Amino acid sequence: REAWESEDGDFTPWLAQDENIAILGETLDMELEVEAQEKDVGPFRADILCRDANSTDRDSLVLIENQLERTDHTHLGQLMTYAAGLHTVTIIWVAQRFTDEHRAALDWLNEITHERFRFFGLEVELWKIGDSLAAPNFNIVSKPNEWSRVVGAAKASTKGDSERGALYRRYWTEFSERLVKRNSPIASKQPQPQQWMDFAIGRTNFWMAAMLRRKERRVSVYLALGGDDFVPHLELLRQDREAIEAALGDTLQWRHLAKSCQILLVNPREADLDDPADWGWQQEWLADTLEKFNRELRPRVAKLDAADWAPEDAGDE
Repeated sequence: REAWESEDGDFTPWLAQDENIAILGETLDMELEVEAQEKDVGPFRADILCRDANSTDRDSLVLIENQLERTDHTHLGQLMTYAAGLHTVTIIWVAQRFTDEHRAALDWLNEITHERFRFFGLEVELWKIGDSLAAPNFNIVSKPNEWSRVVGAAKASTKGDSERGALYRRYWTEFSERLVKRNSPIASKQPQPQQWMDFAIGRTNFWMAAMLRRKERRVSVYLALGGDDFVPHLELLRQDREAIEAALGDTLQWRHLAKSCQILLVNPREADLDDPADWGWQQEWLADTLEKFNRELRPRVAKLDAADWAPEDAGDE
């Protein structure tokens, strides 16, 4: 209370500043972008509403509720109200201290709720060394077990999947397990019965995807660019085409689509997508290529500014 006299007047505005929300995001491996403070959710007002630029779900919300004291039942009830009033949401409860009961409540919620809801509990503290300014530190006391959810979802009943859909789900389940085993910086996701799996690259309206191209009998990886500025963003990246392709070690396809653009790399080797015995090399290539895309394109994507592009600079393709 010496640093932040009140939650709404001091702590919440402080946390909503870019440099401070980045500290919280780094703790949780998120890239949080603040959308609103004191957001109405039913009869309550949530402290901070964000989006996670690392999420490939463009509708995913991150809601932060603050307490500069020990957790209480009132705030727990508000969190439940927020979860009911918002779609596809991550809820972060920041407090000075968590009681054992409230920590256990968050753990339980993470176990029983649908995977689109995630609950985090963090204790905030301030550190000083000598006469230095106090520095904030966030300690995670409760979080969802993301990998157990991926595995659990894969083992859950696949009733309703077509035969081919079940094969795709199995393919992506094995691919997710491969990413975890190789300690990949590419976060594993819940497998779905579809031909692709997408991954975050650190900015809203941008994402990577691994794609099974059944008609061509090929596998591919691409960076997708969406939002209102997808054309200038693609053209700005295209200006560095030679450097990008040299770093990735291959020639890319730069594609304009109706509502997005893609930077695409297709493996020329024929892939048997129906034979699990052939999946090993496919998945290794997909993992290697996604990691290269992430390493080389993530910092470039972060710096893109559509205002830097002029239409007369557009490429010929």
